[in-house]
Amino acid sequence: MNEALLRSLTPSVLAVLVRRGADFAAAEDAVQDALVEALRAWAAESPRDPKGWLVTVAWRRFLDATRADAARHRREGRVEREPAPGPASAVDDTLQLYFLCAHPSLTPTSAVALTLRAVGGLTTRQIAQAYLVPEATMAQRISRAKRTVSGVRFDQPGDVATVLRVLYLVFNEGYSGDVDLAAEAIRLTRQLAARIDHPEVAGLLALMLLHHARRAARTAPDGSLVPLADQDRGRWDTALIAEGVEILQAALARDRLGEYQAQAAIAALHADAPTAEETDWVQIVEWYDELMRLTDSPVVRLNRAVAVGEADGPRAGLAALAALDASLPRHAAVAAYLHERAGDLATAARLYAEAALKAPHLAERDHLTRQAARLNARLCR
Repeated sequence: MNEALLRSLTPSVLAVLVRRGADFAAAEDAVQDALVEALRAWAAESPRDPKGWLVTVAWRRFLDATRADAARHRREGRVEREPAPGPASAVDDTLQLYFLCAHPSLTPTSAVALTLRAVGGLTTRQIAQAYLVPEATMAQRISRAKRTVSGVRFDQPGDVATVLRVLYLVFNEGYSGDVDLAAEAIRLTRQLAARIDHPEVAGLLALMLLHHARRAARTAPDGSLVPLADQDRGRWDTALIAEGVEILQAALARDRLGEYQAQAAIAALHADAPTAEETDWVQIVEWYDELMRLTDSPVVRLNRAVAVGEADGPRAGLAALAALDASLPRHAAVAAYLHERAGDLATAARLYAEAALKAPHLAERDHLTRQAARLNARLCR
């Protein structure tokens, strides 16, 4: 039995139940019950229509749970309209479910967290890391969001900005390890761009394509990370780069700059450089200044410090870094890099080791550990 098939069908089945009137929390529980049943029933052979099977079983589970709850008796007339068995629609409901989860009754932050957990497939820990908050805090936020939308009708789709934020975070998580997540985010953003004429939708799609173009060069054959400066640019996907640049240029021409367009412009400057040494860091700093004006994010300030260090020298980069909270994720890694550039190898080695202990991913931790070992070996000569 193909578990990957079950995971791929989950958002679409959940969307069907929500459209038919199930409140979000109950629909999610029913779909999970159906998945458990599928693991048992499909052990020997999958049904001819897997989605239709899951929809039928999940809907019946929802009906059973609703009938068993006296507090929901008033809804029985609505929920008993069980659909007739048969093939389910082949339409991809995932993007629609993203909009439904971005419900007006939720704050944008809560809507994003709920969608990432229920539809995007991210763990609570991954979402907490993306928002720079403790895992327990994010778990409470997601629970509150579920309670808020429980019992409301999902007939008021959320705004584009919230959906874009979800797609951006899903892509970022995929780009740091799970390629399938990144590819799924690109697929959904392409769908959104085809439906909505919005410069920030185009900007996000361009950003994803430009980053994804470097995917093959980001890791060595042994699975270790390869920093941008050391990547084999001959392995970059030039077709994706060309497409991303074309989409970005069209979006920028509309003179409605947003954060995704600004990020894509930075990615395009990296992609345009034949070598790392030829990167236009001065222009990249200027784009980071625009990005700070649009969204004064600590992560943006951290990345800007790296760019300043490349454009104006490591001491200037360290000065920009000094204004930031040292507890910021990857702060120690950036400080280590800038100290190494400045010639302070002992401090750099210590900071690389410190950064390795805080790294969120195994590949990143191993990379930082190797950097610390490399500098320590030089110091011992």
